[in-house]
Amino acid sequence: MMAAITAAESGASVTLLEKNERLGVKLRITGKGRCNVTNNCTPEKLMENVPRNGKFLFGAFRGFTPSDTILFFEKIGVQLKTERGGRVFPVSNRASDIADALGRRMQQLGVAVKKARVLSVSAENGRVRGVKTEAGELPCDAAIICTGGMSYPRTGSNGEGYRIAAGLGHTIIGAKPSLIALETDDEYCPRMQGLSLKNVTLRAYNRDGRRIYEELGEMQFTHFGISGPLVLSASAHMRDFEAGGYTVKIDLKPGLDEKKLDARILRDFEKYSNRDYKNALDDLLSRLMIPVIVERSGIAEDTKVHSITRQQRQGLVSLLKGFPLNITGPRPIEEAIITSGGVNTREINPSTMESKLVKGLYFAGEVIDVDAYTGGFNLQIAWSTAVSAGRSAAKIKENSL
Repeated sequence: MMAAITAAESGASVTLLEKNERLGVKLRITGKGRCNVTNNCTPEKLMENVPRNGKFLFGAFRGFTPSDTILFFEKIGVQLKTERGGRVFPVSNRASDIADALGRRMQQLGVAVKKARVLSVSAENGRVRGVKTEAGELPCDAAIICTGGMSYPRTGSNGEGYRIAAGLGHTIIGAKPSLIALETDDEYCPRMQGLSLKNVTLRAYNRDGRRIYEELGEMQFTHFGISGPLVLSASAHMRDFEAGGYTVKIDLKPGLDEKKLDARILRDFEKYSNRDYKNALDDLLSRLMIPVIVERSGIAEDTKVHSITRQQRQGLVSLLKGFPLNITGPRPIEEAIITSGGVNTREINPSTMESKLVKGLYFAGEVIDVDAYTGGFNLQIAWSTAVSAGRSAAKIKENSL
């Protein structure tokens, strides 16, 4: 929709081909139905939050910044607000307002919307000539592929864009899930299912023990492992499970160093000196976590608190500052917020989003091998690449896109 609007505003005659019954199906469920439109930050900050081929997006981000995104949506009638971490949402908290506003703007510009499943893009002598659909072929001078990746296939992003691009000679970097919950073979997670942790620090390590991620925030335990904002962001750094698993450690008390945490535990133990160990952690931990911590600490649950040794207490401190979990893999790609992988960026002009292999063929959004962390950064990739593609495609031949 953004690509169509930009091309139409640039003077092109535009047709948008949509196989779903309505426009913006995936957009309408983003941000848990609120739509994290962008992140109110600089282009430089954007780049820092794109771990996959960020440099490729430099020109697109400069050409259409988060500030441009905010101004654009406010101009087409959507009031926005900035929340914690620079996250931008509609004031209404309705993702549908974003999708509907884009639809209205297309209508104002005379963009034709046709319900059709695209089969392929036809090319002749290295140039786009038309788009083949189940209903027939439509001639065109330029085509923009904005089909998304493979996450949430029920919304229509089932990898068809990869197939179309590959049919024209493009290399597809293997699609993997990103921003996704993680599975573990740890027996303790199911026992803590439903427990949410706030203000904890999650650290992730690769198989060589090198730390690849660290952040303070929220997460939760599930029947399969762990999920939540921290986990989704950490997953973006875990791209090679074929070579082995990863490890995460949770600092349950990041506001206290080991010395201060030990003093805190000592005060609690003095307070409950005649209790059994399993009944002396109520002030420190949630009810669901206490049995797990007791078991993993190696201190017998019926040990009287006053008899716990300094060495045992130090072991408890270490556990609370680095609760370990072995990560065996991500959840299925269908559950991923975004897809990592896609059309090889080396085969796309970063200034225009045009294919280097086929003249008049453009790409925008998740179909490209770029992805970012949570916080509105992935949608900004969509807006910036779409604007770049739309502007460039409109120049191919005026009024004939």
